[in-house]
Amino acid sequence: MMQSTPLVSAYVTVIGRVQGVGYRAWCAREAERLGLHGWIRNRLDGSVEAIYHGRAERVEEMVRLSAKGPRWAKVEQILSTPCDAPDVAGFIRRPSY
Repeated sequence: MMQSTPLVSAYVTVIGRVQGVGYRAWCAREAERLGLHGWIRNRLDGSVEAIYHGRAERVEEMVRLSAKGPRWAKVEQILSTPCDAPDVAGFIRRPSY
């Protein structure tokens, strides 16, 4: 009998130099590579927020990757809390908020 891996969602806020450095595009590619659903967007305060949804180990991996980011990003802090599943299929970039 196979056990199914639980699906989880994480709401993530990333603080640092994460706008204007390709952070959202990079996250979208990584999330798609990991088979995650959710979204990402810039915030007016200079941070980035995202929801990652999928198998627990994949979401955990994405949160770890988000703490590093792409080459030109400089992540100073990352906050991650459990949340409800997003209302989207696939992974999308939302407009700034």
